Amino acid sequence: MSRIDTLEGALRRANRLVALVLGAVLVATVVFVLIDVIGRKTGWGSLGGSDEISGYVMAAVASWGLACALLDRAHVRIDLIRLRLGAGGQALMDVFAMIVTNAVVLLIAYHCWPVLQKTLERGSRANTPLETPLWIPQGIWFSGWAWFALSTTLLSLIALAYLVQGRRADLSNAIGIGSELEQ
Repeated sequence: MSRIDTLEGALRRANRLVALVLGAVLVATVVFVLIDVIGRKTGWGSLGGSDEISGYVMAAVASWGLACALLDRAHVRIDLIRLRLGAGGQALMDVFAMIVTNAVVLLIAYHCWPVLQKTLERGSRANTPLETPLWIPQGIWFSGWAWFALSTTLLSLIALAYLVQGRRADLSNAIGIGSELEQ
């Protein structure tokens, strides 16, 4: 097993762990919201903050989940042109798509930092009864984008290594798409 294979395996395992944590956090959030709603309906009272906390959780799950979806090849791609190409052309299209995705994600992650930075400088808090220090949810949100940027960068490098080594099957398994016609 080469270093590239080891790196790809480690990246996949890390993202599986992230996905498991995200799933557990979502389940916990659902339970929290259900308890809050049932408490309000039965007169027991509200735990408070379920709408705020669930919003923070959704932002965190969205930013962290993007890398998980990338590694599972779950992002939407249009394969109209790709299917008309041979194996070499498809490999080049896959690498090109990965590099473009990487560039966009790096740009987004770069522009996420100033949001968190201003919050840290100002000591901003949510304008809600919980008065949540906003650096907490924004830090989790930003770290999700940073993880997505790291994942896209590593996957781009892995794809380029597979391309240079002529390992088209590994390249396709790593970043290719499985269209309905190919399946």
